[in-house]
Amino acid sequence: MPQGAAATGPRNETTMFTKILIANRGEIACRVIATCQRLGIATVAVYSDADRNARHVRMADEAIAIGPAPARESYLRGDAILDAARRTGAQAIHPGYGFLSENADFAQACAEAGIVFIGPSAAAIRAMGDKSAAKALMQQAGVPLTPGYHGDDQAPEFLRGQADGIGYPVLIKASAGGGGKGMRRVDNSAAFVESLASCQREAQSAFGNAHVLVEKYVERPRHIEIQVFGDSHGNVVYLFERDCSVQRRHQKVLEEAPAPGMTAERRAAMGQAAVDAARAVNYVGAGTVEFIAGPDGDFYFMEMNTRLQVEHPVTECITGTDLVEWQLRVASGEPLPLRQDQLQIRGHALEARLYAEDADRGFLPSTGTLRHLRLPAGSAHVRVDAGVEQGDAITPFYDPMIAKLIVWDVDRDAALRRMQQALAECEVVGVTTNAAFLRRLVMTGSFAQARLDTALIEREQAALAPNEGDSDPALWALAGLAAVASSEAASVDPRDRHSPWQAQDGWRLGAPAARRLTLEHRGTQRVIGVTGQHTAWSVQLDDGAALPVHGGLEADGLRVQIGDRLHRARLVRDGNELYLFGGDGVQRFTVHDPVSEADQAVVDAGSLLAPMPGRIVATSVAPGTRVARGAPLLVLEAMKMEHTLQAPADGVVQGYRVKAGDQVGDGAVLVDFEAD
Repeated sequence: MPQGAAATGPRNETTMFTKILIANRGEIACRVIATCQRLGIATVAVYSDADRNARHVRMADEAIAIGPAPARESYLRGDAILDAARRTGAQAIHPGYGFLSENADFAQACAEAGIVFIGPSAAAIRAMGDKSAAKALMQQAGVPLTPGYHGDDQAPEFLRGQADGIGYPVLIKASAGGGGKGMRRVDNSAAFVESLASCQREAQSAFGNAHVLVEKYVERPRHIEIQVFGDSHGNVVYLFERDCSVQRRHQKVLEEAPAPGMTAERRAAMGQAAVDAARAVNYVGAGTVEFIAGPDGDFYFMEMNTRLQVEHPVTECITGTDLVEWQLRVASGEPLPLRQDQLQIRGHALEARLYAEDADRGFLPSTGTLRHLRLPAGSAHVRVDAGVEQGDAITPFYDPMIAKLIVWDVDRDAALRRMQQALAECEVVGVTTNAAFLRRLVMTGSFAQARLDTALIEREQAALAPNEGDSDPALWALAGLAAVASSEAASVDPRDRHSPWQAQDGWRLGAPAARRLTLEHRGTQRVIGVTGQHTAWSVQLDDGAALPVHGGLEADGLRVQIGDRLHRARLVRDGNELYLFGGDGVQRFTVHDPVSEADQAVVDAGSLLAPMPGRIVATSVAPGTRVARGAPLLVLEAMKMEHTLQAPADGVVQGYRVKAGDQVGDGAVLVDFEAD
């Protein structure tokens, strides 16, 4: 079941903690707090200046400030978190994932302070944290490895020579990396050195360590990971596999369990290899052993994540477990709740990560206040793990995840239908999200038919591209009526709803007046005329078409009949932006106001603006250079990822207003650009 059943098996209630500090934020902090509340354990939240009013702070029994907004000055400060634990009397610290969850020094400091780190030992973290050393350890344990170079020589030409010897394509990967950061596929020798430099910059920024390894890139690979769990009594089990092949820039987008097409024999072999890997470092707690699996059935150890994974809910759904509760019980000294022979797979689960990012602009993170947020209701089939609520802000300081949507059903086809519906029910206003992209993704032929590999998104680019415009007359008619209805609703004084002086229907003697609106949708602008009142309307489009419309605004949204089709949409008006949420996802229109727009200062059209706050990493061309549309102009680092900003059109780069190392704000002018 999606919510995760309570752990079963032998328990020793006398050893359970009474107060736990959660050294994290967002949805994982909220999830840990909820589990602790169910078990009767008091919780302490930590927060930065940017998170003072965050959801996890509101949920916890106590909360304590640990520093300014940047993570390096707050959530990455082990000393401040340990001090908070001492001051509040917390017996244990749950690190969640990210931040300090895989920091061996922090785990060691907790042990020395007499505070339980809810995770593996510092020695296990160190053994698996350095990917090069981990490969050597796995080789000794008999775990299959991908061919590659895992040594200490980091000279660019030496590494290129190793790559040439391995054979292209190769993968450059940060030794201390994770989350897709510091990772590049390279297809030929000429591109190696530049890709290496970018990879090392990103690794240094994200992990404070530029060391990389080089491996053979397995063609059409699947990313399959095994959930393992160990206790302090020598028991280790695996809770089956998750398929995390659907990725963008090596970051997971969709995850599912079990892996489609997995045979019992292969599952047992991968599970045993994962257990062997965990035993090699005397692993205690939740961990994930990640493998690259080829189309021929072979699989190779990639890395071990010594923490709980973002996608752990799909494992909980198919096994009926609560892995956070398992963490708490194992950390308190109890044995694992279940033996290997007691674990079974039931049904199929999918997880989609709902992010504040603009899929149409290279997945740039989007920041702002969640002025409207409506997510699917929880049920026996749908689970939503969210770290935010309506009114909260998505800031540039942390990962822009809004929520995880998890669905479960008896088989993959049924779960897939659940996911399509869950994504259609997401309503977010205030930031741009990837919800529409995710819905297109789960409906592609490759995903629906489980033709999975890490290049699926690149292979399905045509199906994933949004429509630049929409010529459906009914959609424009619906939007026109929605704009009128929203304006009327906003103008009504609830104290006197029926006063004729509040009417915004353009009434005049003789005949009703047509209200003319200029609407824009996906780059297309049209003039719409709306005539009528109550439930009888006529909508005139600028191409001469006239559509009779029956219906109007009801308590749960817009419900109208256009021609022989009934249209329903939930309506949200945010200033001049109009959002129609329905079965096909969201349609966003801009209602142009010629009077107010004429009064606004025109932003310099001959410039490239920063899409979000960040740091300039490098500029790409010299002033005076003529470039084609899409040519890279500069690299902006934001949220520990490098984003290449491109020329908006064919033209000439007249000059840069920034240089490498500069910090820039959202909307700052970066490049003076003259379009042809």
